[in-house]
Amino acid sequence: MTVYFNGDFVAKEDVSISPDDRGFVFGDGVYEVVRAEDGAFFRLDAHRERLRRSLSEIRLLDAVDLDAVWDAVQGLLPRNDLTTGDAKVYLQITRGAAPRQHAFPASPVEPTIYARAEAITLPTEKWAQGVSVILRPDQRWARCDIKSLNYLPNVLANQAAMEAGAYEALLTREGFVTEGTHSSMAAVVDGTVVTRPLTNHVLPSITRQVLLELCADQEIPTMERPIAVDELSDADELLLLGTTTGIMPIVQVEDEAVDDGTPGPVVRELQDAFRALTPA
Repeated sequence: MTVYFNGDFVAKEDVSISPDDRGFVFGDGVYEVVRAEDGAFFRLDAHRERLRRSLSEIRLLDAVDLDAVWDAVQGLLPRNDLTTGDAKVYLQITRGAAPRQHAFPASPVEPTIYARAEAITLPTEKWAQGVSVILRPDQRWARCDIKSLNYLPNVLANQAAMEAGAYEALLTREGFVTEGTHSSMAAVVDGTVVTRPLTNHVLPSITRQVLLELCADQEIPTMERPIAVDELSDADELLLLGTTTGIMPIVQVEDEAVDDGTPGPVVRELQDAFRALTPA
C-alpha cells in the first residue's frame, strides 16, 4: 500500500511516527474520511470544509497547506489502483512532534500529515435488511463538532455494540439521542424526517446534510429538533447516516423492534435517491 506521509508518497511499512507526536501523546489532531466511487470522491468540497473547520477550531489551520494535502489525497487512488470500484481515504493531521507538555510547543513544529486509501465493500445487505442498535450514555467531551482524534468513549460504546451483536450504539445525553459512535441518526415520525439540530454535541455529518437535500427534492417534510429516547419506540422508522454507512435502516433498538421490524417506505425512497447521486 502506498500512503501519503509528510509530503511524500511512501510504502506504508516505511512510515515512522515519533513517540513525541502530539497525536500519539494527547490525541491532539483531527481527521477526515472520504468515500470514492470509480476514482471520484463523494462530496469532496464538504469534506474539505469540515476539515478546514476542525483545524481552525484546534488552532492548527495556518500551519497546513490544505490545497497540497487534498491534491495528495486524490493522488492516492491511482497509486493504489483504486480508480474503479468503491474506496475510502483516511486523512489525519496532528500538531506534530514536540517535548511533552500540555500547552502548544513554544517554537512552531511541522504538523504530522498521514493519509491512506483502501478498497471498501458497501453494506448492501444491511441496507436491504436493516440493523439493530443499542443505547449507551454519551460520555464524550463537549466539542463533538470537531472531528478530533479523541474517540475513546466512541470506541468503548461501539465495542459494547459489537459484543451485543448490534451494528451501532446510539449515544444518549439527558434523555435525548445525540448520534451514533460513527454515524448520525434520524427518525421518521408521522411522515416527517426528524434530525437533531447541529450543536457542539454532534458532528456536522455530511450524509445528514445530503439527507436533508434529498428530502427537499422528494418533498418529504423535515424537522430539526432533539429526539427523545422515549420517542424511539413510537417512531415509524429510524435511520443511521454516515460516509460509509450511507442511509441505513434501524429495525431494532435494544430488544424492541422499530415498527414492524422491517425497513420502511421513507428510508427506501431515500436510499433509492441516495444511490442515484453521482460523486461530486
